[in-house]
Amino acid sequence: MRYLVAIPVYNEAKSLIRVLRQVRQHAPDGEILVVDDGSTDETLRLLRAEPGISVIRHIDNRGYGQSLRDAFRFAISRDYDWLITMDCDEQHEPAWIPLFLDMARQDDADIISGSRYLQSLPGNSKPPSDRRAINQKMTDMLNEILGLRITDAFCGFKAYRVSALAKLNITVPGYAMPIQFWVQAARRGLRIKEIPVRLIYNDPNRYFGGTLDDPDARLLYYYDVLVHALSEQIDRPVRAEIDRESAAARQVCGLTSGPAQPVE
Repeated sequence: MRYLVAIPVYNEAKSLIRVLRQVRQHAPDGEILVVDDGSTDETLRLLRAEPGISVIRHIDNRGYGQSLRDAFRFAISRDYDWLITMDCDEQHEPAWIPLFLDMARQDDADIISGSRYLQSLPGNSKPPSDRRAINQKMTDMLNEILGLRITDAFCGFKAYRVSALAKLNITVPGYAMPIQFWVQAARRGLRIKEIPVRLIYNDPNRYFGGTLDDPDARLLYYYDVLVHALSEQIDRPVRAEIDRESAAARQVCGLTSGPAQPVE
């Protein structure tokens, strides 16, 4: 089984080398891709000195979702069997990668999604209350609308069957990309499993940036993306009306432009 580990990064110089070292340890027969989303710290310099990895570099900050879209395209274009995505802030533990690979080898799933809430694990952190509440609200909504049974809509620690990714058309560049992903995965009948991963918040005070630091504005943004994802296949006049109403709502909340780089 040929697989790729993709790591989106944004100003992660502090943890980058440690994470890469651990990924090599726990995924010795995998290949590594780092997507640098316009870092302004020492991340790029460190990446240039790292042997044996592929790097995609954004000149400017384009968003977490865009980094994952680039990883998807990279894996598809190079015919990998599986893609594993994980963050670089040490909130996703590379030691879990073999568990994802074991489940992938069972060959009965297309998406293996890490969940911080599937079961309580030793050493779990306590999540910021607003993030937990919003995650729960959106997870419940996706389950009800799409008939899913997931417990964590926003965990970025995942394994994807690459041939299944090729069936999707992800366009959302920001932090709400997982919402569009779940809608498309459900509509295309992808087989989904969850795996428990530890809940780690090394810095619960990290911010999203801009208006997304306001939980109400963030929730509205997620609703907006959900509505558009659900409406992708409906008649154009209806979609146009949804676009007008969503634009008006976003303006009220100050979301007149795309969201800043989000942090999980």
